[in-house]
Amino acid sequence: MVQVTQISERRTTVDDIFDHLHEEISSLNLRPGDKISEADVATRFGVSRQPVRDAFNRLANLDLLLIRPQRATEVRRFSMREIEKSRFVRAAVEKEVLRCAAQHCDANGAALLEAALEDQEKTNKNMDVDRFGDLDYEFHKTLCEIGNVGFAFDVILAEKSKVDRLCKLSLSKGARLPELVADHRAIADAVIDHDPDRAVEVGMVHLSRLDETIEQITVSNANYFEPTDT
Repeated sequence: MVQVTQISERRTTVDDIFDHLHEEISSLNLRPGDKISEADVATRFGVSRQPVRDAFNRLANLDLLLIRPQRATEVRRFSMREIEKSRFVRAAVEKEVLRCAAQHCDANGAALLEAALEDQEKTNKNMDVDRFGDLDYEFHKTLCEIGNVGFAFDVILAEKSKVDRLCKLSLSKGARLPELVADHRAIADAVIDHDPDRAVEVGMVHLSRLDETIEQITVSNANYFEPTDT
């Protein structure tokens, strides 16, 4: 059994390439529409094209790369249709998560939320956008666990990852950190108070924060979106 576990945890070259490119795309070092060469990546990692091709396919499955026969692979542009679809799914799941969290939150759950908010306040003070991104994931995961619906985080994770690049753009100067931390405080307070309706209300306001960013980016960087969307 131990041997099986070790094999399953063994990393591959494909994993390394995937992780590197995923970070480059998520951090916007590679921007929507940027061309990316299979040959160049293979040379950089000192490998054949096959593991690069496999990593590309994994990224394409996450809607982060657009692979087209006989044409250059590029970082996928934002699709308004996919953004709307993703946010619809996430909102539906988050509503139930918040209701469950408010129903089941106990002293331990309240302590976990308070500790999470304390960490977030530190990132706010230091304007540490990257650290806040990690804590944001942890906060929503904690809500799922408090509500005894840990499996729901898999759905949230998948949908959230589709708009992470937009979130990165909205947080690029750190100006929105106080607002988002305040949202999390309001959510936590409602959950701790066992008030599911208020938890859902503030949770949906929190999810809507991206609307202004999308509007701004469609004007300032229309080329980041698929042509049919703008």
